[in-house]
Amino acid sequence: MSAPDELVEEVLGRYAGAPNERLKEVMEAAVRHLHAFVREINLQRDEWFEAIKFLTATGQMCDDTRQEWILLSDTLGISTLVEMLTYSGIDGSTENTVLGPFYVPGSPERANGESMLVDPDDGDRVVIRGTVTDVDGKPIEGAVLDCWQNASHGFYACQQPKEQTPENLRGIYRTEADGSYEIRTIRPVPYPIPYDGPVGMLLKANARNWMRPGHTHVWLKAPGYKDLITHVFDVESDYLHDDAVFGVRESLIATFAPDENGELATTFDFVLDRAA
Repeated sequence: MSAPDELVEEVLGRYAGAPNERLKEVMEAAVRHLHAFVREINLQRDEWFEAIKFLTATGQMCDDTRQEWILLSDTLGISTLVEMLTYSGIDGSTENTVLGPFYVPGSPERANGESMLVDPDDGDRVVIRGTVTDVDGKPIEGAVLDCWQNASHGFYACQQPKEQTPENLRGIYRTEADGSYEIRTIRPVPYPIPYDGPVGMLLKANARNWMRPGHTHVWLKAPGYKDLITHVFDVESDYLHDDAVFGVRESLIATFAPDENGELATTFDFVLDRAA
């Protein structure tokens, strides 16, 4: 047995007595994979120290409105993978995607058909409407749709506390008895994820894009059903096939077109999976 083999076995042995079985499972897997990674790339001391500096800078970039660790997780595809494993909806239910770093709890309650737009904005006005049902097509009354999106200049309200009203382009809607909902907002536009920090430097070093396609976030909740965190993407948006955080699903892409009232609208039906 080589010295590196002996080392990893010794480290694993030190964690073998963890009283929490899930913690033990996590730590043993982390140790095995981290040691294997270091050996695979033949990590050198100067490279190790650069990694330490990167991780330190990532933590230092975090504050009450900026979560650089989530951003790093997003751009590595980890956030999407975690959501896939957490949700695992059955066939026929709406696909989920990433929460993203700009969710803010406590959005204002809005009536069906009310606009989320509070501040002046040059973006096209649009309507997102449809139903929320179970996989058998049964309407779900009182389902909560917690919605948020960026303004047409590319920023969320939480990113610009001095420029945007905190409630701008945020709102909580509830479905009617027939499961219907209606949201008025602006047409979602592509926007850059924050790229002025360590994660942005990593993306640039790897010649990667830091843009997200236009979308409206929706977090759906209803008693007896799994929470669904998802997006509604605009089919005409750029970056649908190069999303910086790997969040696009073909089934979540919607088409906006004039409706019978002349409003730019799309119909998007959400299907929830029952909780275990």
